[in-house]
Amino acid sequence: MSQNNIKSTEARKSRAVWVFAGLVVIGLLSFIYGAAGQHPTRAWQAYLINFLLWSGIAQGAVVFSAVMHITKARWSGPLSGLAESFAVFFPLSFILFLLLFLGQTHIFPWLNEDLHGKEAWLNMPFLFTRDCFGLLILYGLGLVYLYYSLRLKFDSSQSRGWLRALLRNRWSRREQDPASLKSKLAFLGGFYILAFALVLCLIGYDLVMSMDPHWISTLFGAYTFVKAFYVGLGAIIILAAVIYLKHGPDSGLTTAHFHDIGKLFFAFCLLWADFFYVQLVVIWYGNIPEEAHYVIKRVMLPPWNSLAWAVFFVCFIIPFFVLLNKKIKTKPVFMIVICSVIIIGIWFEHLLLLGPALSHNLTDIPLSFSDGLISIGFLGLLGLVVTCFLNTFPEIAAVKQPDN
Repeated sequence: MSQNNIKSTEARKSRAVWVFAGLVVIGLLSFIYGAAGQHPTRAWQAYLINFLLWSGIAQGAVVFSAVMHITKARWSGPLSGLAESFAVFFPLSFILFLLLFLGQTHIFPWLNEDLHGKEAWLNMPFLFTRDCFGLLILYGLGLVYLYYSLRLKFDSSQSRGWLRALLRNRWSRREQDPASLKSKLAFLGGFYILAFALVLCLIGYDLVMSMDPHWISTLFGAYTFVKAFYVGLGAIIILAAVIYLKHGPDSGLTTAHFHDIGKLFFAFCLLWADFFYVQLVVIWYGNIPEEAHYVIKRVMLPPWNSLAWAVFFVCFIIPFFVLLNKKIKTKPVFMIVICSVIIIGIWFEHLLLLGPALSHNLTDIPLSFSDGLISIGFLGLLGLVVTCFLNTFPEIAAVKQPDN
């Protein structure tokens, strides 16, 4: 590769990093302004929604790679490496979770309620302790999984950068047995999937379902981790499409990869809708007052009923008919659009679940321009760490590096 092309590539990488960093600053300033203003609950609501969404995206994306290694699937190719790169968001996600403690009075409406015997489970010390412990296990497994994947794919011939040089010197002293590393990845992947299911159930119960402490759904935990995998697949497709459009054949990606993961994405679109529908129908026909009021408030009463139908159309009806088309699944640009729309729809789905419990004014949907700014701040945070990681270790996703 010519020197001019190398400089052009490095300039594009630098611009992407600065753009994401700018988004982080915008989101941070918007949150601080909102949290210090007259309506801090609105800022903390946006913070909680975005924590759940972007953490779920990262958690769900890594599950894809774990499944591919356990099943020894060959069709995923570089998609598995791209999925693994989302694990670098885990340390930040854990810090973001700890910061929720600062806004507990705005986030947990049950703090000042009579919980009718549920105080043993719904109290702040126990809630944060168990969730911290669960996230530490999940994120620890994910980071160790990323470590062994990087060891398996690390290209020691490329030594640009102090971190790569440090790892090359460290790993060159150890015997690299690909079969052993793959075996460890499969082993860790199995435990990560188990932790993913259990911890996401716990997070769903503690940070979403507990907002209405007298409502119970035994399906809500499964719904939470299916949703996370759904948006995680969408994020992988977006990242893969962007890399494919930038690098072309050098990315290692082909239209067949997009078609295959597009079919899996379509399958989880159906599964998410099935869980959404089944949960509603069981509660509806059971007609137990403690359960029915939750559904009635969000599905039948304005303005939330309009939002509920919008979420259903954006996250299921539209992608269902669009993804039936084989050609669209092979078009990176179209897949970027449809996956982005679905992720936005899931953002509003979180608002539908949390908004009625956190908002004192049920006549209007608690939504403002600052919610969007805080959201792009979280987007910038995830994009920044993933971009920096892929710039440093492009071989994790089979992207060819320019010659020195």
